[in-house]
Amino acid sequence: MNHTIPSQENKLKKTLGPFMLWGLGVGYVISGNYFGWNLGLAEGGTWGAAVAIFFIIIMYVTFTFSYTEMACAIPRAGGAFSYAERGLGKQLGFLAGMSQNIEFIFAPPAIASAIGAYFGIFFPEWDALYVGIAAYLIFTGLNIVGLELAATFELFITIVAVVGLLFFAGVTLPEFQFENLHVKGFHRGFAGIVAAIPFAIWFFLAIEGVANVAEETINPQKNILKGFGFALLTLVILCILTFAAAVGVAGWEAIVYPDDSGTASDSPLPLAMALVVGENHWYYQMLSFIALFGLVASFNGIILAAGRTTFEFGRVGYAPKAIGRVNKKFKTPGNALLVNMCIGIIALLTGKTGEIITIAVFGALGLYILSMISFLYLRKNEPDLERPFKVPVYPLFPVLALIIASISMVAMVIYNFTLALIFFAMLLGAFLFFRIFIHKS
Repeated sequence: MNHTIPSQENKLKKTLGPFMLWGLGVGYVISGNYFGWNLGLAEGGTWGAAVAIFFIIIMYVTFTFSYTEMACAIPRAGGAFSYAERGLGKQLGFLAGMSQNIEFIFAPPAIASAIGAYFGIFFPEWDALYVGIAAYLIFTGLNIVGLELAATFELFITIVAVVGLLFFAGVTLPEFQFENLHVKGFHRGFAGIVAAIPFAIWFFLAIEGVANVAEETINPQKNILKGFGFALLTLVILCILTFAAAVGVAGWEAIVYPDDSGTASDSPLPLAMALVVGENHWYYQMLSFIALFGLVASFNGIILAAGRTTFEFGRVGYAPKAIGRVNKKFKTPGNALLVNMCIGIIALLTGKTGEIITIAVFGALGLYILSMISFLYLRKNEPDLERPFKVPVYPLFPVLALIIASISMVAMVIYNFTLALIFFAMLLGAFLFFRIFIHKS
């Protein structure tokens, strides 16, 4: 197995401390509080969605601690790809890396579409598609110019987005009625819980991107743990607060279906706020504006993480070498960022936001499953590997994460069979290309 250290000129610059890592971890994910999660209510009702979220929180807690052990022991930009290649070999490592690439490349176009739609609230004459493309150009450029600049901007907009969620909870929780949680609480039974899983995952999707900047982190063996741990704690608290505050105002249907059209809304928080203060109140206008910060935080953050995953693929020769080159002036993965932008804009042009989100979730689950398998193999086959942090309650944590992720993958395949075929076809096509043209042995 080739575990060569990157040459000095092809190394990424170390600039990140624990607070920046917290900002990235929360920023990657926080848009999931502002849109998307409420669609799980339509599938499972309040309690069906809550049960799905409960198990997904357990999965993310156990997964994140296990993933942190590998990130501290093997601080490479490839994240899951680097760990799986070392633990399971090149072929399964490639599949883990491709799953990661699919997650991180396909999540941003879905968010770009939402950014365009949100801009339409304030500037209805602007074309949402062009706004989304402009967002890609601006934030890809920001990430090429430098990680420190991109991460500082990320930290600022993430703090604004967190404050926005606390503000929302502060206004709506006084109107909370416990009986509102019971209305159609389990309206589709067990099947509703299963169907709500992808939307529960959307609350936390991409937090593992913190590991992809391990190579650019100052003292990664200590700071990765702090950044990951505090980011996850923040996100769990915000998830519970947002869910309870939004649903408790008038029941779940009020934040899923704003009218009689039967079309689900992508703006659950403004809908809940409007029920409390009305659409003309400045609270409502401010929340709608801050929501844009949440979307931009995740968009910028995932672009940042995606650049690292694609870059590592090129650097180790699993993709064209040009993708794995560091920009000489800025010491950032410029080529990888540009390639991802082109793919993302093509996906954005399809206009199929929901399907793009689902494919990203498939990628995430593939990544989680292969990561936990590689974790167990690394513990068995490399017991002497230096591990500055070790997962608590071993082997319960990684095994529990693996079981919940596997059940979630089966549920996703059952309820999204056509999209599952597309996802696995992408994996298979990339793997065949890899086997035939790159790794022939």
